[in-house]
Amino acid sequence: MDGWIIIDKPVGIGSTQVVSAVKRVLRQGGYGKHKVGHGGTLDPLASGVLPIAIGEATKLSGRMLDADKAYDFTISFGAETDTLDAEGKVIATSEARPTRDQVLGVLSRFTGPIDQVPPAFSALKVEGARAYDLARAGEEVVLKSRAVTIHSFDLVDWTSDSATLSVRVSKGTYIRSLARDVAYALDTVGHVTMLTRTKAGPFTLESAISLDKLNQVAMGHPLEELLLPLTAGLDDIPALAVSLDQARALREGRKLIGAAKHQGLHLAISGNVPVALVEVSSPEIRVVRGFNIAMSKEENE
Repeated sequence: MDGWIIIDKPVGIGSTQVVSAVKRVLRQGGYGKHKVGHGGTLDPLASGVLPIAIGEATKLSGRMLDADKAYDFTISFGAETDTLDAEGKVIATSEARPTRDQVLGVLSRFTGPIDQVPPAFSALKVEGARAYDLARAGEEVVLKSRAVTIHSFDLVDWTSDSATLSVRVSKGTYIRSLARDVAYALDTVGHVTMLTRTKAGPFTLESAISLDKLNQVAMGHPLEELLLPLTAGLDDIPALAVSLDQARALREGRKLIGAAKHQGLHLAISGNVPVALVEVSSPEIRVVRGFNIAMSKEENE
């Protein structure tokens, strides 16, 4: 059980609750204890793609956190909340409502590299404390702006009071802050009323299953049927074939001396077994992250 299960997280629960649910299903299915983690937090009010890493795939959770992500979200105009979503209390109102053309007109301002101030209600730390803890305690939270990249930004739907948008963003982008800033650019205020992650790294909603489906499959079928391979999270990394002797050396943390077609990060594979993420810096091949996956019979001989 080394791989990924992609969950379509429902509204109302947090990412850690989904991790706990997967752990429970693994125990009930007789798979024993496995490391389980997620590839990027989704707020309870958000739904959509939540990659769940199992076993050795948890070593790639950090890469998934750094991956680009895509979202659909709705901005409701006329009211800003302290949390910038429907859960918070209203702190500002406006009678101004943008037209469809006005919404389309500002999207280009937010496409490409931008600076963004994260929400006060976020998990970022301020002098050792979580920003949301300080905000809930009524303290003023001042967060520094950060550089993020909006790769694409499109209008999906518009009404007189709201706009639904589709966006693909770099790591560290807060959609609630993006909604706030778009509303400001339209000379009004707003907050997020719907947020769905449609893609995280290579994983999309098409490959995601509901928690109900996960439980149903676990009751009557092997969970392996749902498990995507560890390598599914590395589709942007070129493979580097290694011999059995080279695989042993890499598993022991030793460097290899050899030529590779390209420099940079590679996935070393022996047969069909992932061995390690390696950095190729000619002529050296150095282990970045090793995988403890069972070797084949031939490799053990």
